[in-house]
Amino acid sequence: MRFFLIISLALSFHYATAQTGDSIFRQRMTEYGIHFTEGNHVKLLKSGQEKFDDMFEAIRQAHSSVHLEYFNFRNDSIASLLFDILRQKRREGVEVRALFDGFGNDSNNQPLKKHHLKALRDDSVEIYEFDPIRFPWVNHIWPRDHRKIVVIDGKTAYTGGMNVADYYIKGTEQVGSWRDMHCRIEGPAVSDLQYIFCRIWKEVTGENIVRQAYFCAQPAGNMTVGIVNREPGAVYSTDGYTLGKNDAMRQLYIHALDAAQDSVKLVNPYFTLVPSVKKALKRAIRRGVKVEIMVSAKSDVPLTPDCVLRNAYKMKKYGAHVWLYQPGFHHSKIFMADGRYCTVGSANLDARSMRFDYEENAAIIDKATTRELEEMFNNDKLESVYLTKETWNECRTTWQKFRGWFASLLWPWL
Repeated sequence: MRFFLIISLALSFHYATAQTGDSIFRQRMTEYGIHFTEGNHVKLLKSGQEKFDDMFEAIRQAHSSVHLEYFNFRNDSIASLLFDILRQKRREGVEVRALFDGFGNDSNNQPLKKHHLKALRDDSVEIYEFDPIRFPWVNHIWPRDHRKIVVIDGKTAYTGGMNVADYYIKGTEQVGSWRDMHCRIEGPAVSDLQYIFCRIWKEVTGENIVRQAYFCAQPAGNMTVGIVNREPGAVYSTDGYTLGKNDAMRQLYIHALDAAQDSVKLVNPYFTLVPSVKKALKRAIRRGVKVEIMVSAKSDVPLTPDCVLRNAYKMKKYGAHVWLYQPGFHHSKIFMADGRYCTVGSANLDARSMRFDYEENAAIIDKATTRELEEMFNNDKLESVYLTKETWNECRTTWQKFRGWFASLLWPWL
């Protein structure tokens, strides 16, 4: 009897240790409530040109509906082209609904004005603003809608880190080239993104648009995808999986890090870190996981990069490998682990994304997609500076180091 008990325990131990990081990650996220679907196809769009070319062509082919949710539409050539395409689709009888965030628009140096919105509505394009900024504006700081979701005919979706702006192609004078990531999803995961859009549309307009015609996605590949949605409160589907939770993004990164067994690579522009994610990074390093972090040497906002660089250097001292991207601003929000699973989405590694704003990431369990992102990461290292104590002292003055310390005290607001 004792012999069989020992054999049983040994087999159980072998099974537990034989589990791969992606299976552990999926199990933990499923227990948390995330809905994973099979039969998806994900195409990575690794530049602004790729994203807009691909998405605009898909919108031109739309037959029934186009739904767009963005932090902002910058009033420039790319947005103008998009709105022209949407006007044409309305003339063809396609339903067009668009949302943008009030703060995202007002903080944009080329915002949409009332006359732009009127012109679009006059052409039957339904476009609305999430939580317009009103006096006193401080009441509207949090939460903001930072998601980037487009769903076409209920069958094809786009999500990632890019808004609608020409600087994703042309760059800016301030930071140079503007790097970012997006992806195209086909398959059952599209319906989860459609539900997210329908919920926020009802919140903003009061109109319930949930109908079967918008949920017709069919299997399109062999990838496993879970849509992780962060929004205030806890929202569940009738099937019991989560449509949104307060701590969804924190749990995504914590479980992804805790499940990693060999390697972690991440790129994030606002690496100010909430304590729980910082602890998960340290746990991974202590387990012997090779953690590689890429942040930009340049940024589009003041003070935050001082905090980012200080955190990156502290993680370097703890054992991470840190790279400072040089050619421009790397605005991507991507994570890869063990060459097996990854995430692409809108969430930054800051308090706003982790605790306050509406955010959405696609958790992708697929070796080919993960390795494609890893290849991009390795290529970007060729244009980056490896952070050491010597390079830290060369690139940061005493005043800049003090600024980083001071900024780190403000992490809940950066």
